[in-house]
Amino acid sequence: MPPSYNEGMRRCLLLVLAGALAFAASEPKTQTIEGKLTIHPDAPATLETPEHQVITLDGDTPTRKVLHDERISGMDAQATGHFTAPGKFLVDPQYKRALLVRKDGKLKMVTYWCDVCGIRAYTPGPCVCCQKETDLDLRDPDDIR
Repeated sequence: MPPSYNEGMRRCLLLVLAGALAFAASEPKTQTIEGKLTIHPDAPATLETPEHQVITLDGDTPTRKVLHDERISGMDAQATGHFTAPGKFLVDPQYKRALLVRKDGKLKMVTYWCDVCGIRAYTPGPCVCCQKETDLDLRDPDDIR
């Protein structure tokens, strides 16, 4: 005799639940790493930890643009994300404010400012309005709206 509708629904729900649990178990563990940030012109940015471990950083497209801005090279930084392989770290997406640098002992968000148009940007480059190169403007993460 074929299974009843309710029994079929129960099996389907169990399969969905099992799949969700498997997905949750496979998500990488979020970690925060700190160290000295080095920007390399033709290679990915690296972070050297206090233990002298050098970790290659990667991220989404906006984060990659920030990780190529030589103005932040040499700063102490904090990145939140997960390891994709030994020595390789994927920074969480930029909207999570996962890449911060330290200035005057305080963590700051990397932003960019056009003093002509009064426009804030979150990646380096020309102003979207006047095309003047934006200035690096490190901000308190709590002051960004």
